[in-house]
Amino acid sequence: MRALEQFLAEAPRFYTYWNLVFLGQAALNTLLVSFLGCLIGYLVGFVIATARLAQIMPLAPLRALFIGWTEAIRRIPFLVLLMCVFFGFQLSGANQSLFVVATTAVALRMSALAAENIRAGYEAVHVRQWEAAAALNIPPLQALFRIILPQAWKVILPPSTIHTVSMIKETSLVSQIGFLELTFAARMLNQRGFSALICFGTVLVLYFVISWSFARVGRYAERRLVHEARHRRPAAKAP
Repeated sequence: MRALEQFLAEAPRFYTYWNLVFLGQAALNTLLVSFLGCLIGYLVGFVIATARLAQIMPLAPLRALFIGWTEAIRRIPFLVLLMCVFFGFQLSGANQSLFVVATTAVALRMSALAAENIRAGYEAVHVRQWEAAAALNIPPLQALFRIILPQAWKVILPPSTIHTVSMIKETSLVSQIGFLELTFAARMLNQRGFSALICFGTVLVLYFVISWSFARVGRYAERRLVHEARHRRPAAKAP
């Protein structure tokens, strides 16, 4: 009860126009870093996963290089990866904004996670699909986009949604480099004299709303894939 009384007493002073604008800017930065980082990461991850296919990349040393990249990035804690990117930009002399640093770290992390998700999706499709495409003289890339990927999406999408939501929450760590996102905003408001309860409680709700929204979009996409797959089966059996 005491915590509730403290929250209600601070609420009028905390939820002012300028504080809400400040939190809104932090939430927007969180969304931008998450969206751009995950988008770039998935594009890079798709290239990495595709390059690991023997049907696409016949050179084993290059496939081993991409495998090593995926395994190494997946096993580095995100905070350590973030610091490596941050100091890497400084040592290289590249004067980049904290937004670029944070987005790069998220993209690197997501590239490895996406590559593993997409690899699992490729392997879920039976190798005879590749063999049948080769027997019909279908080029490997064309077989990938027209035969393999349509079947692999239902395996790729569910863990991709989970990793995206997880990455949104992990963006809280970019506050360690001074980037204005939700966790950094909560710390700043806390230092201005507001209690940790109302600062981090508000940020908790914002993180939940953002994560829940992304999860709902992912579930909707999964249902659409299942619905389309069920409608394609009878059509395939029709004479």
